[in-house]
Amino acid sequence: MSDCIFCKIANKEINSDFVYEDDEIIAFKDINPQAPIHILVIPKKHIESIIDLTDEDEMLVGKMYTAVRKIAKKLNIEESGFRLIVNCGKDAGQEVPHLHFHILAGKKLGTKII
Repeated sequence: MSDCIFCKIANKEINSDFVYEDDEIIAFKDINPQAPIHILVIPKKHIESIIDLTDEDEMLVGKMYTAVRKIAKKLNIEESGFRLIVNCGKDAGQEVPHLHFHILAGKKLGTKII
């Protein structure tokens, strides 16, 4: 999608602080971090939200989770832990209509999500 900011980041039309990339997934530091470590993991393919996933996207979503594992290991947070969040729709706080995972870490986050 030509006006999607995450598609522009994935296509490297917008500079970002990348922490991971493969042929289908890219991850970068959030510009408005909510924790000391705040990474966004997105598919390069434009998918607006979980609701828009198709059966064809099952492997892609699996690869996103595998990317999260690799990123956690790279950032040395696999032992201390991290929070993985996916917002779906405006009421859930999804600000960019492109499927993305938030990895939050680097401090004790507590038990409450909201």
